[in-house]
Amino acid sequence: MARGGRVYAGAVIVGALVCVVAGGVGAGPWSRVAVLAALHLGCDWLVRRQTRVGAAAAGAVAAGEASARWAAFFPVLLAAATLLRPGSAALVPVLGAVLAPAAPPRALRRAWNAAQLALGTFAASAVFHGLDGPAQLARHQFPAVLGPTVVAALVFCVVSGVLAAGIRITAERADPRTVWHGVLLRSLVPCLGYGLIGLMMAVLWQGRYGVFSAVLVLLPLTVSSWVFAQFQREEAAHQATVSALVQAVEIKDEYTRGHSERVSRASVLIARELRMAEERVASLRIAGVLHDIGKLGVPTRLLRKNGPLTDDEHEAVQLHPTFGHEMVRGIGFLGEARQGILHHHERLDGRGYPSGLAGDQIPEFARVIAVADAFDSMTSTRSYRRGRPVEEAVTELERCAGSQFDPTMVAALIRAVRRHGWRPAQPRPGDEAAPDLPLGIREPSRAGVVG
Repeated sequence: MARGGRVYAGAVIVGALVCVVAGGVGAGPWSRVAVLAALHLGCDWLVRRQTRVGAAAAGAVAAGEASARWAAFFPVLLAAATLLRPGSAALVPVLGAVLAPAAPPRALRRAWNAAQLALGTFAASAVFHGLDGPAQLARHQFPAVLGPTVVAALVFCVVSGVLAAGIRITAERADPRTVWHGVLLRSLVPCLGYGLIGLMMAVLWQGRYGVFSAVLVLLPLTVSSWVFAQFQREEAAHQATVSALVQAVEIKDEYTRGHSERVSRASVLIARELRMAEERVASLRIAGVLHDIGKLGVPTRLLRKNGPLTDDEHEAVQLHPTFGHEMVRGIGFLGEARQGILHHHERLDGRGYPSGLAGDQIPEFARVIAVADAFDSMTSTRSYRRGRPVEEAVTELERCAGSQFDPTMVAALIRAVRRHGWRPAQPRPGDEAAPDLPLGIREPSRAGVVG
């Protein structure tokens, strides 16, 4: 974690401690605090267990696991906000956060997670009490109590979202615009829905059902979380399919090892600069990884040839986007990624292949991958030439913008690289030969990306 992130996390932890002490932590009742804390811990553990999948799909599962955890523990936290004083309510999520798995530095991350949830619950409880919610709840004044409940749910969402966005910006140096959109806007609707479930739990708790209300409310949520976990396992299978395809290409072509991942990473950088929806970013990430899958249909001697290709070899290599598209045509979950694979060697001026598309006829994914592919190709060192410096590759992309590359995509990549940096591929021991890439484009001379 970066130093700025550590300072930020420390400030949030101290703030949470102050709020808990100032909010009347001794108000209890402790039996209710203990039961709610145990429920939160159990829900969090159950969802983590259900969504535990293979490491190969960890990136794809992360967002889904977060959503499932919202479904499991948020009603418990909102119930705590409505049933307890702010200081006591803030203690409910602490045990679950402290005992949950965490990446290094584990102690700091666990303390941060506890502080984030504690502050969100504290703020929700303070607002609910400030709007006279407890009195309305005790007198069963419906629908009047819905107002304080909705406001409390929104406050929890905003406070937790702002804190989460802050740690990503300070610790990971993420783009603030993307972070705010992803953390806040996408969590508002689920927050309101789960908030009403938390209100139902609080109403039943104060009635004849008591603590048994937790079973009535959380059992359906547990079932839905289990269903969601099955969906996540399906997503994991999708990721395993992609990994297997990439591994097959890497076995055949040494250069591709790492190239596909770098193209995917550069494509995602461009997508985030363009503020694509997260679903499209995920699809584009796969398209970048699989953009050269058609190399499985290209003769190995061409892939491993040391030096420029002849005209006949060049024509043979030009078939690889078509081969790739045919290979993935039946994989339904790829969606828009298939068009990115097929058309990533089209040119804006219509002189590309395989279809000779021009301008906006070229799918957006293909225009993104074309820039990412060329950028990694130029900055990668090969056996017969050293990679170009990043700034020189950027200059070359700018020169070819409008004729070969989409200027919007070029500008987005340049902004992203200058913000996040770029680490070009370095030759490894035993890499004596490398193909003429990007495949189908002749080795760029110092005068341009294409000969």
